[in-house]
Amino acid sequence: MERELRCIRCGKTYDVFSSKTRCECGGLLEVSLKEPLHPSLKETFLKRRMSLKPYDQSGVWRYREFVLDIEEDSIVTLPEGRTNLYKKIIDGMEVYFKHEGENPTGSFKDRGMTVGVSVAKKLGFKITACASTGNTSASLASYSSHAGLKSVVFIPKGKVAIGKLSQALSYGANVLEIEGDFDYAMKLVEDASYEYKLYLLNSLNPLRLEGQKTIIINALEELDFEVPDWIIVPGGNLGNTSAFGKALKELYEFHFIDKIPRLAVIQAEAASPFYKAFKNDFKKFEPMKAETIATAIRIGNPVNYEKAVQSIKFTNGIVESVSDAEILEAKRDIDNIGIGCEPSSASTLAGLRKLRRSGVIRSSDKVLLILTGNLLKDPDTSINLHTGMIQGVSVTNRFFAISNLKDLEIILKKITSEVS
Repeated sequence: MERELRCIRCGKTYDVFSSKTRCECGGLLEVSLKEPLHPSLKETFLKRRMSLKPYDQSGVWRYREFVLDIEEDSIVTLPEGRTNLYKKIIDGMEVYFKHEGENPTGSFKDRGMTVGVSVAKKLGFKITACASTGNTSASLASYSSHAGLKSVVFIPKGKVAIGKLSQALSYGANVLEIEGDFDYAMKLVEDASYEYKLYLLNSLNPLRLEGQKTIIINALEELDFEVPDWIIVPGGNLGNTSAFGKALKELYEFHFIDKIPRLAVIQAEAASPFYKAFKNDFKKFEPMKAETIATAIRIGNPVNYEKAVQSIKFTNGIVESVSDAEILEAKRDIDNIGIGCEPSSASTLAGLRKLRRSGVIRSSDKVLLILTGNLLKDPDTSINLHTGMIQGVSVTNRFFAISNLKDLEIILKKITSEVS
């Protein structure tokens, strides 16, 4: 399939493998297909599941006609994208959870990183780079090491969950902890990538988003292409929002689906510049200093803002914000149904509840929630939440310090009485 990079602002085009992340006018670039795809590919995607080739085992490269044409020996895969869809009853409503925390490094970032690192390898780059609140650094480090490349990650001091930082270090990244927030780290890494010939792999990279599109393709395939009424996703740097809108536009235009679901992007209240812009019909965008317990979406100046606006407009979508308390209550409930997730993922359920209360989403609507990260990405928050260390969130205490046999007997009788 022939592809090119096209500026969403001025329309200027570039070679798809040019390694550019921005147009000369400063606009964002996106991958543009020069010819349509045929719906018969649905059968091809399913047949590839029987293949033992590593790239067919991948839940990204199995859909390669939608992703990128690249030589097989350049593909770097673990393999990723083999994530499950869970149907659960929440608050009396049928809800589907697509759990991207089941990817190799524990987050959706692996879908984009398999594409990005494969391209870095093809183009001959020796070092990859990113700014990160945690998940991107873990994924970048893993895939880069797997490809034999070095990686450099810029992280904001004291703002990255310990589980994610431990991954980046273990996978061999050079971790640069900077004074400042994620948005400042993003500026530094973008400047450094040009000066030091680093291959930038934040979601500013349009090829990375082609991998993230497969979250939607994969989820819809698992639903037998019966399109839900709503797809709800956390909003941070807005890479997924951009990728999801692009995926839905292509699927609809190529007749893979016959209706367009509405996107609902959920931000944390104290990290909600996209929500504030949505409230004024995108007439004005103001970055903000972000602060939330949901570290993966603690971003005040999302680089994919322009693309994300397109996605919301195309899907007749909405943007909502929720409090940290609402996020933690939702996390508690997702954890308790045996799925589990990091705090940012739980913003989706918190957002669903808020939109149900306001009547925007009806009880009869079919809703798909995207869980972006694994429970163990932020173990401190999980432990503090479920041992009652976090105030303002009602949690059943299930942690007991036993000092003698009498205490043991009391606790066991209590537990057994609850199921008798």
